[in-house]
Amino acid sequence: MTHSPDNYAGKAVMITGASRGIGAAAARAYAAAGASVLLAARSEAAIEALAEELRAAGANARSVRCDVSVYADVQAAVELCRQAFGRIDILINNAGVVEPIARIEESDPAAWGAAFDVNAKGVYYGLRAAAPAMVAQGSGVIVNISSGAAYGALEGWSHYCSGKAAALSLTRCGARELGEKGVRVVGLSPGTVATDMQTAIKTSGVNPVSQLNWEDHIPAEWVAQAILWLSSPAGAAHDGADFSLKTEEGRRAAGLPAPGRTR
Repeated sequence: MTHSPDNYAGKAVMITGASRGIGAAAARAYAAAGASVLLAARSEAAIEALAEELRAAGANARSVRCDVSVYADVQAAVELCRQAFGRIDILINNAGVVEPIARIEESDPAAWGAAFDVNAKGVYYGLRAAAPAMVAQGSGVIVNISSGAAYGALEGWSHYCSGKAAALSLTRCGARELGEKGVRVVGLSPGTVATDMQTAIKTSGVNPVSQLNWEDHIPAEWVAQAILWLSSPAGAAHDGADFSLKTEEGRRAAGLPAPGRTR
């Protein structure tokens, strides 16, 4: 079945990090477009509340506690998606953390590793768990939420920059290995987004991103719209790469206002 960014009827979508921010916005957008949605996150109460909200609006929604740094959790979530909805058509690898922000010489190795596990291993675990089912179906889309941090070095963000660079490499490898089997893998680099993550960044006072004003960040709902567009056939030209929302061309393609307008 083909689908447009506003028609996902019959599709089953799993979203990690779905309790807030981009993940929650994407869940609402997919549900409004007719998809069945599995919300996966560590915050059980938050994702179940969101699932109840979506069900009240007529959507088919489920929630599951999932720590993406634990492969068994991710594998179990994929299996629940298949059991609940009969398949898994789209996986949004959205879960990510930027805390604790610290310069390398001051960083805590355990905390650094834990953040890297979420930002990098979480993407691999999602790919590894969902790919076999998608290959068996002969179709599927995996969208990895990336960042400009994948391409540059930012003070205090060695864990985040390294993790997002690894995620970009996984997007490239995934597209190369799975594309000929009917499974698309694509990344989305949204720029700075008005979520709780930006509050933590602002509080840190470290590197230029912390100096941005709240109005400089785009709404999570815009990113959700871009995710839906990117997971539709219209986004296939960008498979194996990070699609950026920081350019006028990218914003226009996703149906968003041009850079410089955040509201």
